[in-house]
Amino acid sequence: MSPEPTTRAEAEPGTPPGRERLAAPDAPRGRRRARGPRLRPFGLRTRLVLAFLLVAAVGCGTTAALTYRAARNAILEQTQDTAVSAFRGQVDALSIDLPVVPDSLRSNLLAIARQGKPRPWRVYAEYGSVRISSTDRPTSTVITPELRARAQAGSARPHGSFQRVVKGGTPYLTIAVPAVFRTHATRGTAQPTGLVLYAVMELDEEEANIEAMVSAARDGALPALAIALIPALVASRGVLRPVRELRRAAQSMGRGQLDTRIHAKGSDELADLARTFNESAAQLERSVAELRSAEARARRFASDVSHELRTPLAGMLAVTELLDEDADALDSDTARAVRLISAETGKLAVLVEDLMEISRFDARAAELHLDEVDAADCVRKTLQHRHWTDPEQVLPHLTEGVRARLDPRRFDVVVANLVGNALRHGAAPVTVLQYVEGNELVTEVADRGPGIPPDILPHVFDRFYKADLARTRSVGSGLGLAITLENVRLHGGTIRAANQPTGGAVFTVRTPL
Repeated sequence: MSPEPTTRAEAEPGTPPGRERLAAPDAPRGRRRARGPRLRPFGLRTRLVLAFLLVAAVGCGTTAALTYRAARNAILEQTQDTAVSAFRGQVDALSIDLPVVPDSLRSNLLAIARQGKPRPWRVYAEYGSVRISSTDRPTSTVITPELRARAQAGSARPHGSFQRVVKGGTPYLTIAVPAVFRTHATRGTAQPTGLVLYAVMELDEEEANIEAMVSAARDGALPALAIALIPALVASRGVLRPVRELRRAAQSMGRGQLDTRIHAKGSDELADLARTFNESAAQLERSVAELRSAEARARRFASDVSHELRTPLAGMLAVTELLDEDADALDSDTARAVRLISAETGKLAVLVEDLMEISRFDARAAELHLDEVDAADCVRKTLQHRHWTDPEQVLPHLTEGVRARLDPRRFDVVVANLVGNALRHGAAPVTVLQYVEGNELVTEVADRGPGIPPDILPHVFDRFYKADLARTRSVGSGLGLAITLENVRLHGGTIRAANQPTGGAVFTVRTPL
């Protein structure tokens, strides 16, 4: 299927034959407000600063944790070693008489409690079922069964055992040392007595020191994070500066300023990116300049050729009209040749006018003369002027009383091209449906033909497109639908080609009321 025109460009009154005055470009109907960079709460700067702060926080936290662990172990081990060593010495120096005398043992426990290091202890003794202590309570709930089991199992070895216990939120150090005695008969070998002494000491001072150390580390972490914020801001500024320059340069190039370049300095990756951008921009500028020059030459060539052809074509058309009138008086071969020349001259005239119209669109010189008209009346006039009044050919369904701001001449071209294209390449009757949808005027032209093949649909509005590449000649120029598309765009509307579910092609034009 090849798009076909049914229009002629109209010259303004007073214009010499073969020349037309180019119209001024259309004034912009509205300006788009320039948009600045959007604020991004989690942009690159924020992510860089957060990354720096995260690294600083992890570093401070890791250092504080390791320092806390080492200092805590040092404090607790020092206190623990001092207490265990002192208590073991006190128990070794204790003179035990068997069987155990409670009053005598209690006085010994009080003496040991007063000599506790690094601070006084609460001392307890267990001998079978006998419970004696240096306090009012005979035993302590802090002493665990595990510590008792270890002390009983190691009663033959007077080294003792210890355990740290937290009771009611208070940390304690509990020490168990079995009492033994040595005789000359056993040559100094330790003999178990069955007596086990326990020392209980609170570790609240050590815990307070550890808490003070944790508070100091926490208080020192906040200034460290604040200090880390400074290099984070400096580093993010250094990274974002070339990125911002790249963004501004890309925006400038998007606005058509292809000579935009970025100041590249340094030898890092960002500097390499800037140099690559500059090289790409220079290459793009050269390519676009060449394309624009070629496009301008081609547009000028088509326009000049069309202008130069109009004058001789006007004479040829006048001559062919006279020959057509006298063709009946000629012999059959000569008459057939005259009619062929007349038809081909008419096609050439249509092609030249279409090329002129396309050149106006390309030069942005096409004018839009809007007027408030009756949309249905415009369609009826188009059909009447082309003698498409037979209902078996064209069947209009028009909504009456619709007023729209249109250019009557250009809207006539749109409807005529679509209906003529449907009659030539589709099948009658062609339906012209017009109605209002929202604030748009909708005009649909549908035929009863086989429809448009799916691979051709995206190209139906291309210039000089032929559905059959082997066909070099057609009824029209192949510019009809391209001119239709430009006229619809000039109205600020849209046009879409599709196939109906029941068969046949349908073209839908939407223009603002």
